[in-house]
Amino acid sequence: MSQPYVLILYYSRTGATRALARQIARGVEEAGMEARLRTVPAISTVCEATEPEVPEAGAIYCTEADLANCAGLALGSPTRFGNMAAPMKYFIDSTSSLWLSGALIDKPACVFSSSSSLHGGQESTLLSMMLPLLHHGMVLAGLPYSATELLDTQAGGTPYGVTHVSGSDGNPQLDELEAALALKQGKRLGQLALNLLQKEPS
Repeated sequence: MSQPYVLILYYSRTGATRALARQIARGVEEAGMEARLRTVPAISTVCEATEPEVPEAGAIYCTEADLANCAGLALGSPTRFGNMAAPMKYFIDSTSSLWLSGALIDKPACVFSSSSSLHGGQESTLLSMMLPLLHHGMVLAGLPYSATELLDTQAGGTPYGVTHVSGSDGNPQLDELEAALALKQGKRLGQLALNLLQKEPS
């Protein structure tokens, strides 16, 4: 049997969402779980996408098996007009077979996002990503105010999930509070996945 892992699945164009994903992965591993980073390919509005099978840089593309066999899921996307990006929606829309089999039922999940402005639709994007996870029967884990950075952040960070504000220059660098929140979200998700695995009958 393979080692249990938490899947950190994200789409990123400028690197900001990827930076959050990597910090969440650190938190998952600090909780004692393996973190598996995966992404999704870009799509085209005019013809079939022709991305290479393996991306030139960063995480490799997610497979259905990666998602089906995870012990927990962190789902991340930049905001696109207050919604998740089309490539992530396209991938999620292809997971009907996992819905039919119930593969994701009772597994913990969280969501994360980034935007260029503070009020650029971060919270609605997070909520849009929660909806398909609820349909899959996953157990959503937000970011509680025991993560006290939520009280002080002037950039990203919500109780629905960690976020990043890149500014008009598209800076992907997380600030100190965003990084701390992403780490805590990853640790919480990793711990929840670990706790649930330990309660499973042997």
